[in-house]
Amino acid sequence: MEEEFEFGSPEEQKQSVDRYEEMIRNDDQYFFDAAAFESIIDYYALKNDPVKALQVIGFAINQHPFETIFLVKQAQIYASIQNFDEALAALEKAELLEPSEGDIYLIRGTIYSSMGWFDDAEENLKKALHSADNKEDVYYQLGNMFQVKGDFEKAVHYLKKSLQINQENQDALYELAFCYDIIGRQEESISFYKHFIDNDPYSYVAWYNLGNAYHKLGRYEEAIDAYDYAILIKENFASAYFNKGNALVNLDRYSEAIDIYKQTFEYEPPSADTYCAIGECYEKLELMDTARDYYKKAVKLDNTLADAWFGIGVTLDFEERYFESLHFYKKALEFDDENPDYWFAIADARYKLGQFEEAEKAYMKVVELNPTDIEAWLDFSSIYFEKKNHLQAIETMAEAIKCNPEIPELYYRLVAYLFADGQYNDALNTLDLALAIDPDKHDILFEYLPQLQGNQVIVDIINKYKDNT
Repeated sequence: MEEEFEFGSPEEQKQSVDRYEEMIRNDDQYFFDAAAFESIIDYYALKNDPVKALQVIGFAINQHPFETIFLVKQAQIYASIQNFDEALAALEKAELLEPSEGDIYLIRGTIYSSMGWFDDAEENLKKALHSADNKEDVYYQLGNMFQVKGDFEKAVHYLKKSLQINQENQDALYELAFCYDIIGRQEESISFYKHFIDNDPYSYVAWYNLGNAYHKLGRYEEAIDAYDYAILIKENFASAYFNKGNALVNLDRYSEAIDIYKQTFEYEPPSADTYCAIGECYEKLELMDTARDYYKKAVKLDNTLADAWFGIGVTLDFEERYFESLHFYKKALEFDDENPDYWFAIADARYKLGQFEEAEKAYMKVVELNPTDIEAWLDFSSIYFEKKNHLQAIETMAEAIKCNPEIPELYYRLVAYLFADGQYNDALNTLDLALAIDPDKHDILFEYLPQLQGNQVIVDIINKYKDNT
């Protein structure tokens, strides 16, 4: 005769699991009541062992063929391993047994969302709202579904509804922060989290997301305060330490940032990203040997971390070891070949090594990837100018202006090139354009071609603009 259990403690669950595993070893058939089977299934599910969980469900359905819960759990397990056809088949059987069971529609809606069948997903999730006890989960899944669909406004609406029912749903808090970020409504995000904190001042997740919202708006001091509250509530909150470190970096407080980054090691194993961030701080402090050590630690943990390879290159470049730096810049490109910063660094190193043709190609790649990089355009055109290829320099600067028509530095540089090429009328017309945009920056022209300071025509035009401002 089977001993009766009240299931609720880990010890009692283990007794059921041990008895089940004994049955398997003995190749026998023992009877378990429905509660015992549920407990065993949950044990294997929590251990992330879907094969054993499904095996238990098979026994449970054989012994309790009219218990809907086992078909629902079967669908959940199949869905977790992306076997959607089997999951939907299990839900169809469950619906025949108990059509009012809300979890059937909740799981089916979640599956349809994963499959991209958004209309069917919404229909099922809204059915679940009428019958499910856990309405906050349904609202949360509706929020997720609209995120996947790309309708972030509706996602915000449903995630808020989930949180109105259950303020402790940390996943909903994180997802809501993500949605606000995507739609660029950080101010609204700040208002929401402030109000949330008024009701639940000990929510470290809310403080953390408030900090992130401040961070994205460049309000770094306020972000640091919010991260500090999150850390005060949850001392081992490594992500809050890391983001606080990032905020300190944005305030150029590199030594403090290093200390904060290193505190994450007390609560989680060192990561490549953290080592890389520390390396960047030492780089900004011009402690290049130490910076390089941390970048090397980063690539040792993650050989594909492009920023760490790039950082090693930067430290070598700083020490005028340009040839060596190129190796590491190219290594960074292996993992992120569309990064304009990497191409810019290569172009600059090539230029310093006198490899002008390779430098031109690299600069061309920079402005192709990031046509708003003014410094790149200026440096790119300078190569042609220094080689006395004035026409190519002029064409390059004209293209730069086409991409950035409001940047006075580009016009002043073009004026210099036009004068150097003897195109005086075009130069004076371009000077008018430059002065109209920003007359205060006319010194750029003389910095590049000092001899133009003696040109009375240019001086008179500049003085005319200065007198009118």
